[in-house]
Amino acid sequence: MSIEPETRALEEETGHLDSAAGPPLTAAVQRGELNGVGGFVRSNRALAIGLAIVAISIFLMAFGPLIGTHSPTSEDFTATLTGPSGEHWFGTDQNGRDIFSRVLAAPRVDLYIALVSTAFAMAIGVPLGVLATGTSRLGELTGEWLLRAMDVIQAFPVFILALALVAGFGASAFNVIIALTVLQFPVFLRLTRGAALGIRGRTFVEAARIGGAGTGGVMFRHVLPNSVGPALVGASVAVAQAILITAGLSFVGAGIRPPTPEWGAMISDGAQNLITGQWWPSVFPGLALGIVVLGYALVGDGLRLYLDPSRRR
Repeated sequence: MSIEPETRALEEETGHLDSAAGPPLTAAVQRGELNGVGGFVRSNRALAIGLAIVAISIFLMAFGPLIGTHSPTSEDFTATLTGPSGEHWFGTDQNGRDIFSRVLAAPRVDLYIALVSTAFAMAIGVPLGVLATGTSRLGELTGEWLLRAMDVIQAFPVFILALALVAGFGASAFNVIIALTVLQFPVFLRLTRGAALGIRGRTFVEAARIGGAGTGGVMFRHVLPNSVGPALVGASVAVAQAILITAGLSFVGAGIRPPTPEWGAMISDGAQNLITGQWWPSVFPGLALGIVVLGYALVGDGLRLYLDPSRRR
């Protein structure tokens, strides 16, 4: 008795047909991977908390200024430095601005700058990291010069270099983005280069070369897509660092200027009142800043564990 119909039914059920033209990734495998991701998130409480914080921060970036109880920039000099109350949940600052509304509105500045600068840094650093592997004598020399240039950039303290760049360009959100991009793209270059050096000697890359693919095709069609994993993990940490640097620049007066709601500037404005007992203008923005940075750091750590199963405990 032929078992071909039963085999055919089993193949259709699993989504795999025994054919050379069949897709390399079946529907069943895709479902299994999704279940694996969901199971890993459920089993990793820190990652789940980080993802929740990231989701809330992105929601606030989009809608934060719209859901506050007051306008984040309106001033009321009859209610300056009032403590937390039913009218002002987080109190008011020295200009009578509602701190709760400003804390909710701040991600539109801080997180926007961090996400855009990290995206730009990845767009520059990842391709350069692949080029820096050097597949010819000229490529080796180019890679060597790139690495030495990255050494120069990374030799400076991160915040000092950011401060110098913003001071040179001028204090604005766009210039902060430029400064953060310059600071971060060397990190993505090195992460991608390290991964690409391991990938370019793999069998499928050699097969592409034997098949007649040019150097550019091999590097950008085969090596690059398989080398972005470390950069994706590093992106979450880079966003957290960018948020901290943005807040630090605003804290020292070199970043976003009031009355624009920004966590670092709010902490700086409220710090002078701590000595007289008005703690709320700086404590609440500081807590929000710390929680968001922690969330992105937890996501980065969780992604690192997921992509490297040998490190899972």
